[in-house]
Amino acid sequence: MGVVDRSLFLPGNRVGVLLIHGLGGTPLEVKSIARGLNASGFTVHCCQLAGHCGSEEDLLATDRHDWFKSVEEALKRLEQRCTTIVVGGLSMGAILALRLAAVHPTRVHGLTLYAPTLWYDGWSIPWYGFLLRMFIATPVAQRYRFKEREPYGIKDERIRAIVAGAMLSGKSAEAGIECTPSRSIRELWRLVSVVKRDLPAIKTPALIVHAREDDISALSNAIYLQRRLGGLVECVVLDDSYHLVTVDRQRDVVIDRSGDFIAYVDRTRREAGVGYLRSVAAE
Repeated sequence: MGVVDRSLFLPGNRVGVLLIHGLGGTPLEVKSIARGLNASGFTVHCCQLAGHCGSEEDLLATDRHDWFKSVEEALKRLEQRCTTIVVGGLSMGAILALRLAAVHPTRVHGLTLYAPTLWYDGWSIPWYGFLLRMFIATPVAQRYRFKEREPYGIKDERIRAIVAGAMLSGKSAEAGIECTPSRSIRELWRLVSVVKRDLPAIKTPALIVHAREDDISALSNAIYLQRRLGGLVECVVLDDSYHLVTVDRQRDVVIDRSGDFIAYVDRTRREAGVGYLRSVAAE
């Protein structure tokens, strides 16, 4: 089928928001959030990670370094027109956002972390899920694929049916791939290992939005980050969503709380004179 470019760029003011989708996913996962934030005036860029929106082979041809390079390139694009930049991501996208803040602390001014996934421990994960790391490290697991399963990270049955239908029909550019290769999951864990080490040094203000009933990554992921990040952390716990908080029932709450947080980040920078001075220099 090949890779389809599903990236989205919505021009707005000089406050930029970079949104990053999850492993095996697509920018459409964060499209509703992007449109909601753009309606508030922000410039929003939903980047597409390397190897995504195509086949499993396309994904396997890339690794965590390629995914991070996609994010860095998207950051450069936003910097061409924005003076305040907040980077957000869903699931693995949140981990990539954290990595970006660690590598480029002066260029990332805020973080919006949606269902950040450091480990798979949600209620839909089998009890033997803790053996996954050991299994993937074995030679026999290198060609293994993990199939998406009910409820597909979505509590709303209508939305779930639409997403599952597209996924099972092979429309990876719309709903992501049905099976995630074990080698790609191993790349995620390698990324997580690096990010966990850097957490105390990340001083960037962060908003964490996580579902209490997350079926993929339990609330423990958010709590872990809240306790270890080195800067200001605000945590919002949703009571009527599953893992894909950016498309599920409370996506409007995600948009509202994200908008308030982004406005706070920009206002803080302007009060300090940072964002204003950069804006005047650019003009």
